[in-house]
Amino acid sequence: MPRILIIDDDPVILKVIADILKSNGNEVVAAPNGESGIKKLERNYFDLVLTDLVMPDVGGMEVLNYIVNKATKTQCIILTGYGTIKSSVDAIKNGAFDYITKPITSDELLIVVEKALEFKNLKEENIRLKKELRQKYRYNNLIGTSKAIQDIYDLIEKVADTDSTILISGASGTGKELITRAIHYNSSRSDKPLVVINCGAIPEALLESELFGHEKGAFTGAYKSRIGRFEMANGGTIFLDEVGEMSPALQVKLLRVLQDQTFERVGGTKTIHVDVRIISATNKNLTIAINKGNFREDLYYRLNIIPIKVPPLKQRRSDIPLLVDFFMKKFQKGKRKRITEFSHHAMDAMLDYDWHGNVRELENVIKRLIVLCDNQVVDFDDLPEHIQQIGRSIQPVEEDFFEEGLTLDSAVKDYEKRLILEALDKSNWVKTKAAKLLHINRTTLVEKIKKQKLTEIASA
Repeated sequence: MPRILIIDDDPVILKVIADILKSNGNEVVAAPNGESGIKKLERNYFDLVLTDLVMPDVGGMEVLNYIVNKATKTQCIILTGYGTIKSSVDAIKNGAFDYITKPITSDELLIVVEKALEFKNLKEENIRLKKELRQKYRYNNLIGTSKAIQDIYDLIEKVADTDSTILISGASGTGKELITRAIHYNSSRSDKPLVVINCGAIPEALLESELFGHEKGAFTGAYKSRIGRFEMANGGTIFLDEVGEMSPALQVKLLRVLQDQTFERVGGTKTIHVDVRIISATNKNLTIAINKGNFREDLYYRLNIIPIKVPPLKQRRSDIPLLVDFFMKKFQKGKRKRITEFSHHAMDAMLDYDWHGNVRELENVIKRLIVLCDNQVVDFDDLPEHIQQIGRSIQPVEEDFFEEGLTLDSAVKDYEKRLILEALDKSNWVKTKAAKLLHINRTTLVEKIKKQKLTEIASA
């Protein structure tokens, strides 16, 4: 039941409004003057306040000022006579939802009150959804425990709440937009728009209009003026995906926006200023594009103030089981049919596959398995054919493996020994180089060589 406070120094009007609102299912509290109304606001929560504009001592503007600064979740409607309509309009500019002129009719009162309460609910819903977005895209909700992903977490934490321009590079499907959202929703701009545009998906002739907007008559088909993505993102963040596809002419205009945050609409002469953080992404090697003359070097250095390199999935295979589990839970939520796990052979095949489409390809494979797999456990034969072809070289553990009495520790030790010998062989037995190949410290390698009793071979 909405709680409504009515403030008016006229007892007749106060009673009439209270009766109308009570009969419509609202909880109503009345206050005979502005001072009393503010005291009630200090002690209690109200969804809506209707206050007379002109009252002795404490008027409606003082009540409105208190609501705007102290009771920010409360909406305010101004009650006014014909002679003070201009003041009521000023009150709306200062934060009031609307005004009602006296004498008040029942229908008008109920319509305006209903609209005010709807607006309040929508505003609160919008705040709730934004909080959910911030929760969803917290940097620690990115899936992975590999060192490569942990390094990205650390970098996001450092740069999120700055205005630094960021360039995210990585193959398609690695999660560049997800990282952008994590940065935006953990920044001070999180309450403002995040506007995404794929520069490679829009024809060159239309991209300039999409980015900067256009004036009426600027080109054939421009029947009315239109704001561009930069204006939409004002106060927030704009994400320029596949920025390497942008034409040289547009690169010049983007460089100007980066330098002074200004531009003109297509066909316009008015300079527009925006406050926008720019995050861009590319799956191209922009250094090569610069050498070929396809990308401006000065623009590259403007975009690349904070570089974030996203590794392909094959370089962080340890994250694959976590991603599989995440996507299974995501796509099976609320469904009766459930896949609970992968067989060892199936998971080994998933780990061995190179995932050229990266995380996006893995996501699509899980979607397919959820639809087509009839069992709770995904077996090797349930996997797509192209993954099976890679995985056929992986054999499941034979039964006689255990019968022979080979333990896990001895198997791991044997595998470690072979890796060390291969690294030493490739590095011509130079321990420093071998340690780099194995991604361990030289002292750790020397210790492992001693434990594996390879000292004599290594020093030979």
